[in-house]
Amino acid sequence: MNAMQVSHYAQALYRSLGGRAEAEAAQRAREKEEAGQVDEARDWRAIQASIRAKRGPLQA
Repeated sequence: MNAMQVSHYAQALYRSLGGRAEAEAAQRAREKEEAGQVDEARDWRAIQASIRAKRGPLQA
């Protein structure tokens, strides 16, 4: 998944889930890691990081 796709998925997830979006991305990444789907897990970690960056440092 390229950076543009990551950003698009992150924005869509944040729009639909709001403050829960980062946790949802982390959960999906863990599920993919447990299933041995390394590439998909990496994509979800990138989406998680993008959501965190969009939220900014003052929002926990």
